Amino acid sequence: MAQTTDQVRPAPRGRVRRFLPLAVTAWLVLEIWLLTVVAGAVGWFAVLVLLVAGVFLGGSLIRRAGLRAFSAAVEQSRDPRPEQAQTGTSLTVLAGVLLIVPGFLSDLLGLSLLFPPTRALWRALGRRVAGRALQSTARAGSDPLADALRLQEQLRIHRPDGKVIQGEVVEHPQPGADGPDTAYRPPIAG
Repeated sequence: MAQTTDQVRPAPRGRVRRFLPLAVTAWLVLEIWLLTVVAGAVGWFAVLVLLVAGVFLGGSLIRRAGLRAFSAAVEQSRDPRPEQAQTGTSLTVLAGVLLIVPGFLSDLLGLSLLFPPTRALWRALGRRVAGRALQSTARAGSDPLADALRLQEQLRIHRPDGKVIQGEVVEHPQPGADGPDTAYRPPIAG
């Protein structure tokens, strides 16, 4: 008996999946090095106080962003308008998380997400990355970000009033078929 040695080759890894572990490792090494340098200059107690202050500031930012998003959702439910003002909560939450993460580089990055001039730059960069991912011609399954953005675009309903109309597609039988479709159809649950 001859056995075939056809092995299934795994899909090639994308650039992000290839370099992300290296980038995370380099970031962690840089954060630890910077912590030791700052601690040598100002003392370990001052570094500890700064890190704890970052945790409290990040937590309060996340709480404030959540309250702002909740109030925007309540206002949207009372008066649905197609063009609601953006609350910017995603960047504020990301800034809060980066402030909670111990390290001075993550704190600087988190603070840059809070100030309006640099916040606009980060927002523009995010839109550019999302646009490139949407326009990528990679096949489905090879780029998780592109797949997620494509799915989000497919699921979004473009209606100016934001209402979702549930329905059911009913195909009419061709003339001369078995007769009219009189089978029971349960109502749409929702």
